Amino acid sequence: MSQLSVNAIRFLGIDAIEKAKSGHPGVVMGAAPMAYSLYTKHLRVNPAVSNWINRDRFILSAGHGSMLLYALLHLSGFDVTIDDLKHFRQWGSKTPGHPEYGHTDGVDATSGPLGQGISMAVGLAQAERFLAAKYNKPDFPIFNHYTYVIAGDGDFMEGVSGEASSYAAKQQLNKLIVLYDSNDICLDGETNAAFTENVRARYNAYGWHTAIVEDGTDINAISLAIEEAKASNKPSLIEIKTTIGYGAPTKGGTNAVHGAPLGAEETAATRRHLGWEYPPFDVPEEVYDDFKENVEKRGVAAYQKWLEMLAAYKTAYPNEAKEVEAIIRGEDPATLTEADFPVFDDGFSQATRHSSQAAINAAAAVLPNFLGGSADLAHSNMTYINDDGLQDAEHPLNRNIQFGVREFGMATILNGMALHGGLRVFGGTFFVFSDYLKAAMRLSALQGLPVVYVFTHDSIAVGEDGPTHEPIEQLSGLRAIPNLTVLRPADARETQAAWHYALTQKSTPTALVLTRQNLVVEKGTSFTAVEKGAYVVYESSADFDTILLASGSEINLAVEAAKKLVAQGGKVRVVSVPSTELFDDQPAEYKEMILPNAVRKRVAIEMAATQPWYKYVGLDGKVIGIDTFGASAPASEVIEHYGFTVDNIVNTVNHL
Repeated sequence: MSQLSVNAIRFLGIDAIEKAKSGHPGVVMGAAPMAYSLYTKHLRVNPAVSNWINRDRFILSAGHGSMLLYALLHLSGFDVTIDDLKHFRQWGSKTPGHPEYGHTDGVDATSGPLGQGISMAVGLAQAERFLAAKYNKPDFPIFNHYTYVIAGDGDFMEGVSGEASSYAAKQQLNKLIVLYDSNDICLDGETNAAFTENVRARYNAYGWHTAIVEDGTDINAISLAIEEAKASNKPSLIEIKTTIGYGAPTKGGTNAVHGAPLGAEETAATRRHLGWEYPPFDVPEEVYDDFKENVEKRGVAAYQKWLEMLAAYKTAYPNEAKEVEAIIRGEDPATLTEADFPVFDDGFSQATRHSSQAAINAAAAVLPNFLGGSADLAHSNMTYINDDGLQDAEHPLNRNIQFGVREFGMATILNGMALHGGLRVFGGTFFVFSDYLKAAMRLSALQGLPVVYVFTHDSIAVGEDGPTHEPIEQLSGLRAIPNLTVLRPADARETQAAWHYALTQKSTPTALVLTRQNLVVEKGTSFTAVEKGAYVVYESSADFDTILLASGSEINLAVEAAKKLVAQGGKVRVVSVPSTELFDDQPAEYKEMILPNAVRKRVAIEMAATQPWYKYVGLDGKVIGIDTFGASAPASEVIEHYGFTVDNIVNTVNHL
């Protein structure tokens, strides 16, 4: 039976890829036995309730092998039909080229960018540990599940997997189990052309439990290795030696099966070689019965037992149960409001990184499952929850996380935590280093995960640290990512509003871009208006003929310049633009009210690339920005050199 089921997985993959004339059959054919062993003997899921909070998680980190996952989901009873498999990689199908979270039933994470699957799994495992420590009681293991990964050679070549794996060992995330599909082949040929390291030795050095299964077709040996991993007090890596494209007579074991269909001739030969007599997409009933008995029924029984335990838990621990029920519903266990944040008076001066610190601690006092940290910059990013210590295996409930100098790894781990559900998470670094983690931010946005990114030291005002640490193009780059909201607050008041916005989103990540230098709270800034993306912060008269637009630290400068222009007889409006994305989403009427089309004298001011601002000022306006790299000197000198002065703004307006 097991061999029949394994071959059913293989041929569902082969046939779907062949029909699509696109895909990666090699991993499906080679990894089918380990996937079968995992699903039928270990993975605890309920296809009828695919979002069950206490299900085991599975990430196919080698996401190019997506048909492996889709075949498993179909056979296990998830909402993935034979017709869905027949439409693999087609427009609007449930079976896209790489797995997509929120798109296909049963997919626990979007994968495909290699290395990030393993890394997100680390976050999933850490989320489970936190929730277990917080809510489990004697005889009530409400949160008690494993996180499994299938990863390939390419995943281990990507540096981010190493970042996260080193971190996982330090955190002793013993419910994380990675199955390594070790076939020694990559897209361009044999891995030894570029990759000769001993992966197991590396993971031993990290502090993982490791094992090897020499025969990747031995289902029982694979299952035994998983059992041993479950008993370990460390995260586990099981190297399983496989043959890519197993069963293909001429292409198996070569890169020819990595990224292209087998072709009609090789497909027919593979059928003969493996004794598969069924036509394309025809699955024997015995296979469905196998999966129903060993995946679906086992999962339903586990789910029902858990429901019974949850009912008793509600009686025994009613207060904790209220929070758990909110988590199950996908809601926060508490409601965060404007009143929860500190109020700052006009004229108060503070760096927005410090204002952010105040917001973080205000939120932490309300939201019990709010946690995060920094890539070794907590004391510069001001990302510390004051009443908590550092989280580790011995202190799993502490809400400060020291990610180390692992910006990319940090972001992927945060994605995993958000994917799990039940947590609000954030991570910080210097803004210029957002480049290191942009690929993970993209996956935050693509998956609709409300991760909060805290970026400080946001401009040339970094000064002496020089051009390597002075962000220029980063604002433009992040603003270009779909479904990511970038907020650059002007002062302490806007910073509180930015945090409130970020922590009330359900499907949008947020980047907070904050200063090192002090900013004065302007009289016209507004908590409630920030969510509009842009609003009037200063206006000299109703018949204004000039508009100054700015974000963040440049609002103080813009208001000062406006007042000088008014003293010269000018009529000026200043618009704070904390978020171009939020402003662009407003109705046309609001946009016209803030930026009347008839007023063409416009100047935008921002210490960053000028590109994003022309959509507001037009070709007849001006942008005072920076389209070169920065320089190393005291901040005041750098700022003046690049033209961020009242006089330069006034002169620019007067020459329009």
